[in-house]
Amino acid sequence: MITTINPANGNMLATYGAMTPAELEQVVGQAAAAAAEWGAVPVAARLDVLTRLAAELRGSADDLAAVVTAEMGKPIGEAEGEIEKSAVTAEYYAAKGAEILADEPVAIDGVRAWVSYEPIGLVLAVMPWNFPVWQVLRFAVPTLAAGNGVLLKHSLNVTGSALAIEAVFRAAGFPEHLVRTLVVEEADVPETIERLIADDRIAAVTLTGSNRAGAAVGAAAGRVSKKSVLELGGSDAFVVLADANIEAAAAAAVRARFTNSGQSCVCAKRFIVEAAVADEFIERFVVGVKGLAVGDPTDRSVAVGPLARDDLRAALQRQVDASLAAGAVLVAGGASVDGPGYFFEPTVLTGTAPGMPAFDEETFGPVAAVAVARDADHAAELAGATPYGLGLSIWTGDPDRGVRLARRITSGAAFVNAVVASDPRVPFGGTKRSGYGRELAAAGLREFTNTRTYWVA
Repeated sequence: MITTINPANGNMLATYGAMTPAELEQVVGQAAAAAAEWGAVPVAARLDVLTRLAAELRGSADDLAAVVTAEMGKPIGEAEGEIEKSAVTAEYYAAKGAEILADEPVAIDGVRAWVSYEPIGLVLAVMPWNFPVWQVLRFAVPTLAAGNGVLLKHSLNVTGSALAIEAVFRAAGFPEHLVRTLVVEEADVPETIERLIADDRIAAVTLTGSNRAGAAVGAAAGRVSKKSVLELGGSDAFVVLADANIEAAAAAAVRARFTNSGQSCVCAKRFIVEAAVADEFIERFVVGVKGLAVGDPTDRSVAVGPLARDDLRAALQRQVDASLAAGAVLVAGGASVDGPGYFFEPTVLTGTAPGMPAFDEETFGPVAAVAVARDADHAAELAGATPYGLGLSIWTGDPDRGVRLARRITSGAAFVNAVVASDPRVPFGGTKRSGYGRELAAAGLREFTNTRTYWVA
């Protein structure tokens, strides 16, 4: 049995029976058959169902958001925003999918030639708990639009969310077995995923999660020469140059770090500030952090809910303690909140630098690491001193200067005078240890297609 726990109070939510090997085999067979049939459906008909999906998501928003908040502790307003963003993404692909998937003529003398984007079949998705709906929908919507099927292995602590998502797809009018959820005992997950990747009925795999899980999935896909997309960890830099609007930058920094209680790969984690404005930025930033309400995520006045699991809270505490021992300075928070639930104080560490866990590692929770740079060149050096490369945010009074600086720092996305975020209109993905491949926009729709050349003499 799989048990889900409410991280706000530690109470049990529900139990689910894990699938037997025979049940897993049946689900995979049904999903593969449904994917083959769906791939033959004309693009326009596939996109019509996406419009109904957007409506179904909005109609189910209250129930879906409640499940998300109960299972992983996301503040209720953010959970509702996750559902709306998923609906907007479905509408985006309903409107743009035909154009993106259209055949592309190629001018070659004496022949007719074109490039076609064709379905590949059933795609396995290994998804994390931190955005239980959005992470799934941002992959599944373009994958289904492309004519493929979805086999979802979600995190066990959001099993209720996973099953609710499957029901939403059916209610929207997608074929019954086209989107299926696998419920697998935790101890059996690695072997099950590796076996599925090797299964001829699985065409490709995508994973959003840890580097360890990504390495296992990427290696398994490589052994059988299958396409994989990995969206892994992040330790995004938030760079504040001396000519920036410090008030605006500090306010944005609070949002950038503490959205989703800091449990996001694309949250800013390292705040690198030029020395000339460091004191002002830190003062404003700390005031904003100390003003964040922590507590019951169903309370709309609460900005920071619990961490999703107690082991995650313990890991965060170890990172904070080790960073302090290495010379960082604690200016806000720093410890678990007493009482039921898995709460951690919004925390700010100053004086951080390479060699400290809060700077070198991904901190998955409400902890911000501030480092002071001598000048812009030093800021670029510190921002790039990471094995990760997901997002980057630069704040400056000269946007063109911000772009020039961004070109010196490797990342999958660079935002100037804005907080890094995903948007269906632009690709999302990482570099270095943050993974490879892209979701969203045209790139995300074409990731799981066969880019096929036609040459007709």
